[in-house]
Amino acid sequence: MDIFKNIMLLIVSPRVGWEDINAGGIATSRIMRVAFFPLLALLAISAFMPMLHDHTLTLSKSLMTAIIQFSSFFFSYYIVCYLLAGFYPELVKTNGSTARLHELVLYSLIYLVLLAIITNVLPIDFTPIFFIMTYLVWIIYRGVRYMGLEKPRQTGFLIATSALLLLTPFVIQQLLSMLIVK
Repeated sequence: MDIFKNIMLLIVSPRVGWEDINAGGIATSRIMRVAFFPLLALLAISAFMPMLHDHTLTLSKSLMTAIIQFSSFFFSYYIVCYLLAGFYPELVKTNGSTARLHELVLYSLIYLVLLAIITNVLPIDFTPIFFIMTYLVWIIYRGVRYMGLEKPRQTGFLIATSALLLLTPFVIQQLLSMLIVK
């Protein structure tokens, strides 16, 4: 399972993780099929865990939470890829550069999904998890060279990508919560 090795390497040592990803040549569709979608399913299942320690939660409320969490990360992938391709058209000129963009977004969202699963499983609110999410900026920083951008565009890419990846799932969750949960 090279994909899970890459995920662990990205978390432990982002530089080495991106080097392995660059050398590995794993197809984006395989990353989605083997890691991203199963982790999204696990995230949706973990949304029912708070029912074990919070008896005020109902099955319907947990189901809505599962749908919201799943949808927020699922749609974030497509929205972030679309926006980054618009802001940085040089990243989608070739199949290889498009694949690198999609891999960067996928692996970054996988990290956030893992944190969301941990949050769902913990019986208490673990506030430091929100600070751990900012580690994503470091992971992306180490992946900027992997994208092959010119030096002057790297800082803007880092800021845009970090902001989009951290904010998009949150914004979608808030919007869906307003629409679904009343």
